Amino acid sequence: MKPKSMTSFIAKSVAVLAACAALNASAGTAPVKNPAPPVVEESGALFDTIGATFDAGYDSRYYFRGLWFADNIMWTALNLSVPITDKLTFGIGGAYINTAGTPFLGSKSGFQYSEIDAITSLSYNAGWAKFGMQYQYYFYPDNYGGSFNGVPIAGADPEFALKGAGELGFTVAVPIQAFNIYAGYYYDLRINGSYFSLGADYTFAVTDWLSIVPSINTGFGIDYYTGNGSGSAAGSTFVGNNGQSMTQGPKSGFTHVLYTLAVPVKLTKSVTWTTYAALNHGEKLRTQINTTQNEIYWGTKLSFAF
Repeated sequence: MKPKSMTSFIAKSVAVLAACAALNASAGTAPVKNPAPPVVEESGALFDTIGATFDAGYDSRYYFRGLWFADNIMWTALNLSVPITDKLTFGIGGAYINTAGTPFLGSKSGFQYSEIDAITSLSYNAGWAKFGMQYQYYFYPDNYGGSFNGVPIAGADPEFALKGAGELGFTVAVPIQAFNIYAGYYYDLRINGSYFSLGADYTFAVTDWLSIVPSINTGFGIDYYTGNGSGSAAGSTFVGNNGQSMTQGPKSGFTHVLYTLAVPVKLTKSVTWTTYAALNHGEKLRTQINTTQNEIYWGTKLSFAF
């Protein structure tokens, strides 16, 4: 057992050393309630970030706005997104589409269809909704209606014989938690036709990396690729899915209703694999030129974000 005087000396010594350490730590400084934030070095770049996405996919059928174009489609797309302000974004992108084989007139290799798209856009995020304006150019190396053994299909039709067309579009998208509603108006500058679109989807998050997304889309066209006056390929006669001739038909009306069930799988932070099944139901403006009114098809794609 230590003597009382020794215990007192040790206690006082510890107290003195602690006081000296405290004085030394605070020497030459003043109390600061709000420390200065760390200095962040400027990057010296024109833009802080540029988002880019690259997609590659396959579709068993290629339906665009309710109109069938080809089967067994292979496609790639590259899009860049450049933030101008916190709410305004500039976008630019392109896509290439090509059939890997479409059965046509008893042949599995004679039909050709390819498409090259270029798009530029501006989008404004208002928080409760995102508004967009875009210009897109479609180039058809094999004509809008495709070709068979090098001969354009529906070559006599002023629309199906097109090699290209430009389009101006206005869009709006409203997110409501996991629910999305979107609409658009598009004006084809080549044929002076209008197209209205309306759609919605809902995301069921199964896990952090797996979701199920059902969606429904429809459209309404006014003088928008009606097929009136379409010619036919040599040795064949085209009829719509109601049996009528492709010479006369409606000039305006609903184009289709598309039901889709997609399953996106997040493989990594930057790679997503999405597979879908869809049912395209042709409406008034498509029954004349689609040979099938109801068709189920599927597709898959890989998306890379960088």
